[in-house]
Amino acid sequence: MGLGAAALTSLLPKELMGAAGKVTGQPNFEPKAKRVIYISLIGGPSQFEMFDHKPMLKNQYKKDIKDFLVASGQRLTGMTAGQASFPVAPSFADFKQYGESGAWVSDTLPNIAKMVDDICIIKTMQTDAINHEPANQLMYTGSMQAGKASLGSWLSYGLGSLNNDLPTFCVLHADPSVPNGNTQAISSRLWGTGFLPGKHAGVNLRSQGDPVLYLKDAPGIDRNMRRNMLDGLSALNQKTLQQVGDPEIQTRMEQYEMAYRMQMSVPDLTDMSDESEHTYELYGEEAKTPGSFAYTALMARRLAERGVRFTQIFHRGWDQHVNLPTNLGHQCRDIDRACYGLIQDLKQRGLLEDTLVVCGGEFGRTVYSQGVLNETTYGRDHHPRCFSMWMAGAGVKGGMVYGDTDEYSYNIITPDQKMHVRDLHATILERSGLDFHKFSYLHQGLEQKITGVEPARVVTDILHSSHMAGHG
Repeated sequence: MGLGAAALTSLLPKELMGAAGKVTGQPNFEPKAKRVIYISLIGGPSQFEMFDHKPMLKNQYKKDIKDFLVASGQRLTGMTAGQASFPVAPSFADFKQYGESGAWVSDTLPNIAKMVDDICIIKTMQTDAINHEPANQLMYTGSMQAGKASLGSWLSYGLGSLNNDLPTFCVLHADPSVPNGNTQAISSRLWGTGFLPGKHAGVNLRSQGDPVLYLKDAPGIDRNMRRNMLDGLSALNQKTLQQVGDPEIQTRMEQYEMAYRMQMSVPDLTDMSDESEHTYELYGEEAKTPGSFAYTALMARRLAERGVRFTQIFHRGWDQHVNLPTNLGHQCRDIDRACYGLIQDLKQRGLLEDTLVVCGGEFGRTVYSQGVLNETTYGRDHHPRCFSMWMAGAGVKGGMVYGDTDEYSYNIITPDQKMHVRDLHATILERSGLDFHKFSYLHQGLEQKITGVEPARVVTDILHSSHMAGHG
């Protein structure tokens, strides 16, 4: 029987054998972050109106930089490729320096400006994609090709759960406040599992109605009856699992059990009656409105303190090809106070030291205007070469501005401080106790990684200390 079991093991698909290079559920080293909150600004926020201050552009208003773009090898989207000229569009926002760090932040983000010494502003993010769908897939799954596992699923798979009564990976969707804005569609691939077991997928928590569909028992079904039904169903599934060995059967069984436990934990999670007025003063009164960004930010804190490993907030509406001064202003007001409230709330509760917060979009915007340039309705096209994000908590250096860009925020002028999407993923894994060199999953004969096969690095310069300092 021993030889038979060994022979059977050698015939099983590699996917059933787990991670390559590590035991799932165990970090490679002591993590700095027990949990991650990722705020996804879908659409590509303009760095010019938020963090990348370019005062010299005011003297170049409407200057045609077509020759500069040709010399730089600009990749144009179909939306601007036919333009006869590419006029410089200075920022409508005013900038000031804040905090001990003296970081420049625009007046579109007055509350985030107050906490610059708590966050690290990264001005030299870079991506390979110039359109939304591939850029979002690269940002959240590590590949522009469909079928890959999302970042939250990787962390769920690699580290396991901190709370058996809630999903390891939760997804929240915040409503944009611009009713006529260009709101990009997103798909569940951004929080899906790809080739990883299905139990590691992100679970959508709805802000309207029941937080999770079909979580309530049907009329006439009490808890005891529900328990007996699940026990019987589990026995049938276990027999099928023994017969065919499909790992998705095990996933289905675990999902039924999770749903049963969530029937008790989710109502407590979404009951905000225990939140103090002080908390609402931090996040703003909008935090009392389900569906608002402030509400999802407060919910993210509640998930963090209950041990949810990875929480992702999707906030759409950041694709300002036109009406940028109006629409970007609305989007910034959506997130500004709530992001400030989230960081201060985590800090006051002692959670920021082991919670990593990441905020940003899938790419940046062009210095030139899309279409006719005027002061009130101009827009900007997509730009992948450099854009801004910020990070906080879990040993990330607060009060730091990382990297710099040229006068047009077009190219990175500090090449050693370039932070590619792959580098971001490697750094998030490192904060969570995972070595991206070792953390992989065997699928179709390949060791799949969130960072792929191209070079990546942990950006240790933005960290107070790292297990991977000096490790390329």
